[in-house]
Amino acid sequence: MTTRILSRSRPAAILGTIAAASLAVGITTKFLIQDARADSRASPPKVFGGGPAFFSLPLESADMVNHNTRLLRFKFADKEAVSGLPVNSSVLALSWPEGRWFPVIRPYTPISATDEQGHLDLMVKHYPDGKSSTHLHKLQPGESLFFVASLKGHRWKADAFPHVTLIAGGAGITPIYQLTQAILRNPQDKTAVTLVFGVNSDRDVLLKEEFQEWEKKFPGRFKAVYTVSNPVEGSPYRKGYVTKDLLREVTPSPAGNETMVFVCGPPSMEKALVGDGRRRGILQELGYRKDQICQF
Repeated sequence: MTTRILSRSRPAAILGTIAAASLAVGITTKFLIQDARADSRASPPKVFGGGPAFFSLPLESADMVNHNTRLLRFKFADKEAVSGLPVNSSVLALSWPEGRWFPVIRPYTPISATDEQGHLDLMVKHYPDGKSSTHLHKLQPGESLFFVASLKGHRWKADAFPHVTLIAGGAGITPIYQLTQAILRNPQDKTAVTLVFGVNSDRDVLLKEEFQEWEKKFPGRFKAVYTVSNPVEGSPYRKGYVTKDLLREVTPSPAGNETMVFVCGPPSMEKALVGDGRRRGILQELGYRKDQICQF
């Protein structure tokens, strides 16, 4: 298996691909994170937070967290550096699957906090036909992966709402986890959070230990609700999908401007919840306005 991303025979192909994708704009002084060491140590150097970026990071460790999902930790050159990513943002990973002339670029949402020093954590689900996810699941510690810039999403404002509902399906849990973590780790943010997580089977419930810890640490403020479409016999989870009845039962009324809902999941799930332009989705039927709904 060829896993050397920085191949000497392919620099032209890399640059051509990046240029074609308009992702090489502003690639100048960001190559060396060490340059930030000249700055005051009162503010740790930011890997992604200072503008356009294009560099490789070595894989420090890789662990399977269930039957098809791998936790990948990438190491920063400066052990005191932080990602510097704003809330609700993702990074673009440039992988080079075996046998391909050109790289594959895919967005991934880190689950490590923006101020965690020395590393970046990605939780990646493997799809049988996924070129990028297959490559990332084969990547071994010590090998490197290119990261190209970052993508910013909804601009979260602390305490903008008394309550938010976060709905995730399958691998869509990563951006939902990132937002939840940012809210609960910020002492200035008192927003209450209800997480609704729908999956196919019991073993697809990811990050449950982290959610349980938050429920203990923030009683009455954070609540996680799980629903499994194909639970095992004796499953501790409720059976079913994310339905109108479920959301009406576990989340507050969307009346007024006191709440917002964030959605990330498979296309079929998002279509059912948000609609498709021709037909209203479950959330609109429950009374959510368009400006109260955010899709990742």
